[in-house]
Amino acid sequence: MSKLSHYVLHRMSNLEELTLFLTILRNDSTYIDGNHLYDEILVHMPRLNKFTFSIITEIININIRSDFLLNNDIQFSFTKRGFNQVCSYAGYNSTESIIRYHVYSLPYQFEIFINLNKFFRGGIFNKVPCLIMNDTNPFEHELFKLVSQDFSCLEDLHIVNTCPQKNKQHSSTLVVFPHLLALSLHISHVNYAEQFLFEKNTHLPRLLKLTIDYEVFAMVTDYFTNDAVRHNCANLQSLDTNELFVRPKHFHQCFPLW
Repeated sequence: MSKLSHYVLHRMSNLEELTLFLTILRNDSTYIDGNHLYDEILVHMPRLNKFTFSIITEIININIRSDFLLNNDIQFSFTKRGFNQVCSYAGYNSTESIIRYHVYSLPYQFEIFINLNKFFRGGIFNKVPCLIMNDTNPFEHELFKLVSQDFSCLEDLHIVNTCPQKNKQHSSTLVVFPHLLALSLHISHVNYAEQFLFEKNTHLPRLLKLTIDYEVFAMVTDYFTNDAVRHNCANLQSLDTNELFVRPKHFHQCFPLW
């Protein structure tokens, strides 16, 4: 955290409630844990009785390799300070040489959850309308099933993942996002367009807005002739392809309202 942040927080000695939603980028091998928060911030707030937080530490270091046993270390650093309702997980972005640690208090109180990756442990996030999933490891069908159950009121979903799925034979269990209104697949592999738009994989009864590259969308829909996407696209009111295009002959098969 910056010196300014330290200065401001240190002057709040009478604070009784504190909410932090932070993403911190570092060029070293240290992450924000319970010890760091207590020694740098909380020790200066003797009247604090409620602490709600979501803290992501992104560490840039080409020599680091992911060690997911650190999850236990992170959680212990909070529990020994009296914060028992805490969850954490780690992930390694090999493309950008970044290790990402996410630690948050429970129950989760924020309206957005960012940078969820394949190591997500699950939980109850029924107050979260917006989710950003970001990883350089593949997202498989079972992870989306878990997300659909845990984020039961999700309305806005962003998938950022250019890594293809390894398990192309999806489970027979249908993934359902009953409240999803907006889906962004702009920075994602074509597999995730197949995952979400093919009705055999996912059911999106209320989808109104789709963001996707035109070439990917044309490929998945077989140039708008594939009936497999018709139901999930039936109610679309907005299509953002990041480029202009002429509607082909069969365009209305995917977009009956247009």
